[in-house]
Parts: sequence; C-alpha cells; structure tokens
Amino acid sequence: MVSYNKLWKMMIDCGLNKTQLREKAGITTNAIAKMGKGEKVSMDVLIKICTALNCNIGDIIDVLPQK
Repeated sequence: MVSYNKLWKMMIDCGLNKTQLREKAGITTNAIAKMGKGEKVSMDVLIKICTALNCNIGDIIDVLPQK
C-alpha cells in the first residue's frame, strides 16, 4: 500500500489543487484519480510530480507495510 498524504499536505502548503498539480507536473487526470484512491502510479508520474514540486519521492509518498 502507498500513502500520498505527504503529497496532499505539500499541495495545501503550496496552495495547489489537484488540477493545478496535474497541469504543473504534466500528468493525467487518471494518475491523480489513482493517487486519490491510494492506488499505485508509475515511477514516471512520481518523478514528474517531484520535478514540478522540487522535492524527493520520500517527500510525497510513504510505503505502508502489507497487512
């Protein structure tokens, strides 16, 4: 499982909504929707987000232990 809570908090801190993030990072609405449901997205999507927000992957996701 993956948690994107760090990303959502960073977006709030930066004053970005999901549409603005999608446009800034050049990612699809499908990728945003998957992240909203806590589903996995490609490394390419994560790298685009990190590039757009000038951060590292660990700043936007947490990998949760399997139950």
